[in-house]
Amino acid sequence: MKLIIAIIQPHRLEEVKDELYHAGINLITVSEVLGHGRQKGVTEYYRGTKESGNLLRKIRLEIAVNEEFVEPTIKALIKGAKTGEVGDGKIFVYDLNECIRIRTEERGPNAIG
Repeated sequence: MKLIIAIIQPHRLEEVKDELYHAGINLITVSEVLGHGRQKGVTEYYRGTKESGNLLRKIRLEIAVNEEFVEPTIKALIKGAKTGEVGDGKIFVYDLNECIRIRTEERGPNAIG
């Protein structure tokens, strides 16, 4: 079992969801977050002075999958989120030690979906 976390551009959310659904991935959690990468946010000029470091609005997706869905999930995320521009986002893949469905108390791969 893996937990896949993706940070993407907000305007790419619908494309990413479509690609995930097409790949058979239906269980996702979506959060609005703030952050910046190497570009350190947006650089703006205010009254002739350079101001930078603003946090950018991003979307964080959390997707718990069984092993056979790891690569299809990653490919769908890339296909939906990629524009080729700086700031497209990142994907993180973590080992998921345990998953418990509260309603039935199922554990492990069966609890994911």
